[in-house]
This record gives sequence, structure tokens and C-alpha cells, in this order.
Amino acid sequence: MHKPAPPTSAALRPRTGARLLIDALAANGLTHAFGVPGESFLAVLDALSDSPIDFVVCRQEGGAAMMAEAAGKLTGKPGLCFVTRGPGATNASSGVHVAQQDSTPMILFVGNIARGFRGREAFQEIDCKAVFGTLAKWVTEIDEAARVPEVVACAVRAATQGRPGPVVVSIPEDMLSEEAVVADAPAVEATEAWPAPADMTRLQKMLAAAERPIAIVGGSRWSEQAVVALARFAERFDLPVAASFRRQTLFPADHDCYAGELGLGPNPKLAGRIKSADLVLLLGGRLGEIPSQGYRLLGLPDPGVPLVHVHAASEELGRVYQPALAIHASPNAFTAALAGLEPPREIKWRARRKAARAEYLAWSEEIPPHPGAVQMGTIVRFLREKLPADTIVCNGAGNFSVWVHRFHRYLKLGTQLAPVSGSMGYGVPAAIAAKRLLPDRTVVAFSGDGDFLMTGQELATAVQYGLAVKILVIDNGSYGTIRMHQERHYPGRVFGTDLCNPDFAALARAYGADGFTVTRDEEVEPALKAAFAAKGAAVVHVKLATDAILPTTTLSAIRAKALAAKSANRA
Repeated sequence: MHKPAPPTSAALRPRTGARLLIDALAANGLTHAFGVPGESFLAVLDALSDSPIDFVVCRQEGGAAMMAEAAGKLTGKPGLCFVTRGPGATNASSGVHVAQQDSTPMILFVGNIARGFRGREAFQEIDCKAVFGTLAKWVTEIDEAARVPEVVACAVRAATQGRPGPVVVSIPEDMLSEEAVVADAPAVEATEAWPAPADMTRLQKMLAAAERPIAIVGGSRWSEQAVVALARFAERFDLPVAASFRRQTLFPADHDCYAGELGLGPNPKLAGRIKSADLVLLLGGRLGEIPSQGYRLLGLPDPGVPLVHVHAASEELGRVYQPALAIHASPNAFTAALAGLEPPREIKWRARRKAARAEYLAWSEEIPPHPGAVQMGTIVRFLREKLPADTIVCNGAGNFSVWVHRFHRYLKLGTQLAPVSGSMGYGVPAAIAAKRLLPDRTVVAFSGDGDFLMTGQELATAVQYGLAVKILVIDNGSYGTIRMHQERHYPGRVFGTDLCNPDFAALARAYGADGFTVTRDEEVEPALKAAFAAKGAAVVHVKLATDAILPTTTLSAIRAKALAAKSANRA
């Protein structure tokens, strides 16, 4: 069909740089943005006021950037964040780092000083390219209004294509008020890299020759169709599949082929299966430090086992591990191509797949007791058994998250929002973004006490917008993960990790949310039921024993073991 020619410049009306910017974002189907207002982008705020983009006003730029990152995770489109220069931009850097390590599409717009003031160390002046150069996938500045459509198109493409990531765009305040007559750029669609037929044929032969294969799924750019296609492939080949760190929604936990997560403190039997495999299919992920258990699961640079690495970005293939077969393909394209493979007549690894499944269930079903009056098992069982299957579970960083990762069942794509980067403070902003984008879904943030207090002020944002997020604050009075490592290396010498916390339930009520306190195990279920029944945001303050550090051990046991080792070394 013949497409009409784009309008000529004579038919276009003058628009400010700010209006061109918002029009370009809306034309790309970007519907939500988060930020903290600043005088350096007042023109953008004015353009947003009558635009189709929903702009959520946040309380701190770090929280706003994490909300944008979470939106990018949920939608596969760039999450948008607007901040001001200097302290606003540097506050937002934590969210940019999450987006980079999590391979999440995101665009951070930094309102900057007027172009004529550059180089004078003007008020709050920063060089965005220097500040964000090692944090972001691409950093640029729009130096004239007429280039806004061009740069936005490039930013959307860079954020979503290949390995997704964050883009930082500096927008000088005088450019935003400058007028230009320019056509909008076409909407951008990220390209799908398709596997070569020869690569799929070779993969078929490698599977046919294998006796102990296993797949590891990770990364981003996944769709529901891709998840379903992978599950069908695993079912036809009876192939065990492990999820990479905090990528558990890429394969349903109730599927017979699911073998567990390669995260912090994984099932030792799962790690052993990967070490003893004779074929590893790494699909979409990079097998970084956490899922590789400190780069010890496979050898470097030779993995020591035939490795098939599939990734949407060619530069990731062979970047760390040298694969026997490198396939440049996006998850959607590769999983579609898997339908053309035929399983071997005799599947030699069938018994191993069944054993891997049984080991996962044994590892994740029974939740062990621990010291203290409140049991984490009671909390996780409630999440697992009482909430809808499409509940979105969000968390930040800390040992508290190990309980939910190990024992919760993630069944659908997009039900886990957790930072692969290990950033504290992520859970609450992620939950707010999820509830804003998907108001009909149940959304719960699983937070530690130190974790919550990094971005907990965003509870005011939830209340302001009527977002019924449910937040569990697991309070053990400590930076627990650091305390754990402290006890291992400096047993009995606790310093700098104790916390004096507020009454989180009272704090929630001060913000206008509901607040509940749990000090005994029998209070857990009534408090959680009341919190999830509340019409608005709710916080459940769970007072956990400091000693209850992990499902497999306690702080006192870690200390005793470390002291015994030191005594043995002295002897």
C-alpha cells in the first residue's frame, strides 16, 4: 500500500524543544514517566501537563529512576525519568546503574544548564557524559530543538535494541524553550535478531549427542509468547531449565522441567548438575558473578563444557565465556525457532530431569524454622498460597530476599521485580511503578529495614496517587547481609551494622497509609489479611530476630564456625 509522504516543513507549526520532546515520546507509545520537578526543565513539565503521558511526581530522584527502571522491566519499552541537573542527576544514578546491570530499557532526561553557561561551573552544572559514561549504554545531549525527534528516536532504539539498557539525555533549559519547525520521526521498533538455520542445525546435533544437558534462562527482551515457546521446547525435549539470578518469571515454577534459581545460596545439587553437565544452553543471560557463583560454575575463558550461548547482543557472545556455539538471536526469535527442532528418539537425560525437579521441590517446599518469635516460613507460605498467581512481588537487596526467592513460586512473566544489580531500596519504588501501570494487579514489596529506609519516603507518592501497594518491612535491626559477612571474617567484632529503627507501622500511618505490627508468629496471618484487604497502601512491620539470617544458617552459627576456624589455624 502506498504511504502518503510526510508533511513538508511548510505545513508544520513551530514547536518548542519541550513540546517536540513530549510529542516524540508519545509517538513511540511511551505512556508513563516518573520524576522530581526542577527549574531546569519547567518547559517539559508544562508540555507534560496536557499530554497523554502520565507523569508521577516522586519524592527523591533515586526512587523515581528505580520506578522508571521497573516500568521498563514490565513493558519492554523505555521507562522514562525526568530529573534536574547536579544533585538531581546524581541521585538518579542509582536507578541508572540498576537498568545497566539488569539490561532494562530506560531513558533518563536531565534538565541542564543553558548552553551558553557551559564550562563555567554554573549552578549545579555537571558534564553528563563524564558522570554517566560508565553507567549508561549511551549518553548524549540535545543541542538544538530541531534535533529533538532525531535524538529521541536514537535514544529509544539504543535503549531497546540488542542488549537493552539505560540512555541518559541532557536537555539544556534554553533549548527546551527554543522553537523549531521539524517533522516527527517515525516510531521505533527494536529489531529482532534471528538465529541462522545452520546454527539451529548444529544445536540439534549437539542436543542429540548430549547425555546431561541443562538450560539456563536469563536476560531481558522476553515476551509471554517466548516464555510459552521455551516451556514447550523444554517439555518436548524433557530438558531441565534453571533460572538465572532474579529471572524466575522466565520459566514457570510449576512446570515439571523447572529446576530452580541460580541466585544467592542456590541449591547445591543444582550447582552440581551444571558442573557435571555435558551441554549447557545459556539463553538470553550473561551468567554474571551471582548466577555463576563467583565465576566458578564454568571455567574461564574455556567453560570446560560445550556451551551454547544465545544473546540478542553480538558483543555479549564470548565477552566472558568462549562458547562452543554462539547464536546471535533475541529471545523471541530464538524460542520461535526452537519449534523446528526435533527431540532425539531416545532422551537419555529423562531420569536426570526428573531428579532435578525432585531436588528443586525438596529444596523449596519445606521452609525450615529459625530463631525468634516470628517465622519467615509463615510469611512466605501466605504469599505463596493466599495471593493471586499474577501477584507482582518486588524486593530490594538483603538476605531477607533469599526467603522469597527460594520459597515463593513465580508462575507468570512479569511477576518478579528485583534488581539483578543487588541495589538496596528497589522494592518500594518498583511496587509503586507496577501498581501505577497495572492498577488491577496485586503488588507487594518485600523490604528489609535498612532497605526500606533508603527509598521509603516514596510511600508518600503511593498515598498521593492512591496506589494500594502492600509493603512488608522485615526488621531485624541490622544491615543483615553485611553483618553476616562481618561475622565470617571478623567473628564477634560487630561494628557499623546495627540499626535503630522507627516504628514502621506508625510511620506508615503518618504518611496516610495503613500500618500493622507483627511481633509473634500468630499475628502474621491476621496482619497480612488486614493489609491486603486495605483499600490503600499498607505497611506490615515484621520484627524478626537478628539471628535469623538465612534459611540454612544463623548468625550465631556463622560466628561459631569462624571462631573455630581461627582457633584451628592458631593451633
